[in-house]
Amino acid sequence: MYLKIGYYTPMKKNGTIVKLVQDNLAKNEDLNCSETILHAANRVYQLGLSPQALKLSAGFGGGMGVQKTCGALTGGLMAMGSIFIKERAHESEYLKTLEKEFFEKIAEKTGSTDCSYLKERYEDEEGSCKELIMIVGEILESIIDRELAKA
Repeated sequence: MYLKIGYYTPMKKNGTIVKLVQDNLAKNEDLNCSETILHAANRVYQLGLSPQALKLSAGFGGGMGVQKTCGALTGGLMAMGSIFIKERAHESEYLKTLEKEFFEKIAEKTGSTDCSYLKERYEDEEGSCKELIMIVGEILESIIDRELAKA
């Protein structure tokens, strides 16, 4: 019997976010950074997000299209919200605590959470930040897995 967290009932993980990114999920499905993280989390954690719900991440790639907050990071926030919030974010401070940790770990590992800074350091010749997306995915997975293990 699995304990419900938010509306999400933990299932057996189906691979890893990092592996999906390594296997070119973004390139193969023509996804931006935010979409890549949310699509990967949806598959790995079997979130059951519909294609319509997954499209919500489209506008967050490339730092929301204006090179502000990292799109991979925002995709991770969407995944955490899907897992850890039952109905609304205001129901507890739990998600805010996880978000703060997520931001801090990304900044510590990469030097920033700002797309323009990160693109200068991680964008490859194909215009992708694949290495960065893997870093964000690894951090996201570590937080989610730790919290689900407490359930």
